[in-house]
Amino acid sequence: MSQRSFSNCNSCCGLLAVILVVLCGSLVHAVNENNTDADLQRLLGPCHMQSSDFDKCILQALNDLKMYYKTGIPAYHVKPFEPHHSDYVELRRGFAVQGIGNFYLVLRNVFDRGWSNSKVTRFQSHLDEQRITFSQHFPEKTLEGQYSFTASVLGTQIQRQGSWNLTLRDYSQTTDIVRVGGPGSLLKVHVEIDHIGGLEIHAGNLLGPSINPLADTIVNGLWQLGLPFLKPMLNELVSTAFTDIFNESFRYFPLSKFLSAK
Repeated sequence: MSQRSFSNCNSCCGLLAVILVVLCGSLVHAVNENNTDADLQRLLGPCHMQSSDFDKCILQALNDLKMYYKTGIPAYHVKPFEPHHSDYVELRRGFAVQGIGNFYLVLRNVFDRGWSNSKVTRFQSHLDEQRITFSQHFPEKTLEGQYSFTASVLGTQIQRQGSWNLTLRDYSQTTDIVRVGGPGSLLKVHVEIDHIGGLEIHAGNLLGPSINPLADTIVNGLWQLGLPFLKPMLNELVSTAFTDIFNESFRYFPLSKFLSAK
């Protein structure tokens, strides 16, 4: 194997850690690091990076072991994958017509649930590009947290804050993860919404207690019309949150210790 290929293998190992290590929830039964390592070797060892069946092997492993997303791997400082948690995510936007205004949205203490019931439908590794791509389907995905919204429209200032929750049904997304440098460098995550079969959203105190129920009814009844506008913002919010989460838990995970590069 060339030096370039070996380097790419090591980098891709780090990328694969992003999704593989969360499979190993059976570690809840482990009592020390030796047992943890044995479990990781058993679960990851059959998938060989240079094999033509590597992507198929990883896809099968993801679906076989998804029930363990809730445990994480304390021995390697990997946090649970179910639920995802993000302390802080922000989004800034200006309106299409210059001078009309802009808005600033901050989401805090966000919980993302539904991963344990999801199914990975596609997995593809791109060794030379230090990239992995996988698609998932969620029968139901829920998110909740606190929001803070500030906007300026034609010189008028608007400020709102409160709790919010979002439920997505028959939902699918594709996640693309790229390592921007060598082993141990940052991971960049992009999430693209593929399909939403149903959506319900509630944002407390957005328009006031007397109007909020009516606003919820209107938004939840007409969400499909607004999806082309909302989808890019949802993609950006989720991608930002996942970039922080994945770097915190998986950036330095020693996957090459357990996964064969042959």
